[in-house]
Amino acid sequence: MISVDIIVPCYNEEEVLETFYKVTEETVSAMAGYQFTYIFVDDGSRDTTLAKIHSLAKAHANVRYLSFSRNFGKEAAMFAGLQHSFGDLVIVMDADLQHPPAMIPEMMKGIEEGYDCAAAMRSTRQGESRFRSVFSNLFYKISNKMSDVKMPQAAVDFRIMTRQMVNSILKLSEVERFSKGIFAWVGYETKWYPYENVERTMGTTKWSFKGLFKYAIDGITSFSISPLRLVSGMGFLISIVAFVYIIVTLIQTLIFGIDVPGYVTTLCAVLFLGGIIELSIGILGEYIAHIYMEAKDRPIYIVKQSNIEDSKERGNGQ
Repeated sequence: MISVDIIVPCYNEEEVLETFYKVTEETVSAMAGYQFTYIFVDDGSRDTTLAKIHSLAKAHANVRYLSFSRNFGKEAAMFAGLQHSFGDLVIVMDADLQHPPAMIPEMMKGIEEGYDCAAAMRSTRQGESRFRSVFSNLFYKISNKMSDVKMPQAAVDFRIMTRQMVNSILKLSEVERFSKGIFAWVGYETKWYPYENVERTMGTTKWSFKGLFKYAIDGITSFSISPLRLVSGMGFLISIVAFVYIIVTLIQTLIFGIDVPGYVTTLCAVLFLGGIIELSIGILGEYIAHIYMEAKDRPIYIVKQSNIEDSKERGNGQ
């Protein structure tokens, strides 16, 4: 029997957990030759998510769980699940059923064909706001232009991975995590499975535009130093333009005498240079913030409750 761990990050998912388990179990229980274990990671939920997980664990022998001391974020929850997994294969998927469990048998065929990873990607963004879709597409285009790590557009976290790939991911233990980039960075052969976007029918989304924007900035700065080079390039270009302007001004002064400078020209120059300086400081600040967070070496998460054996030795974010 091939052991498979299903990692399910959960934050305020009380409405969907039982349905998720039922629907997923109906699919995977029909797959011969595989033994499935669920690892629910409660990311400091404020509702009855943990109580629902406790009920599932009491009713079903294949349910394991971790519960954080507070909300550490989905990235930390996925990392914790991977760190506490023991299966030959590992599946990462959301609890809201937007990652269709019915795809698991088809994706498993990719692993059987010899791929290290079988991953899902949305072929449509039906049900998503136009603004959010445009922003998402723009992020992938900018990120792939700036970074050597190429992330397929519309890729999602739903995937099946071999133990070798999971172990490679666990070696990347940075605090500021961007899993889509990490999955791409470690390499390995991936087979992609497109699917139509599934609208959420229960519960509410946990992502605000502000959160998505911060996530996008973290994604770009985690895998690319191009913004820093852009700052250097802008500084060099502005210096050249300023030097040329000084030479032209000196020549005009020597030939035509002193001229009264224009108010609009001065104001535009000051505002433009001020904007460039603020932008440069902001970009530098993002990278310094990453250094600051990593230098503190705090744990990625803290486990408060768990029914997984040896969790103290393997967990607590170390």
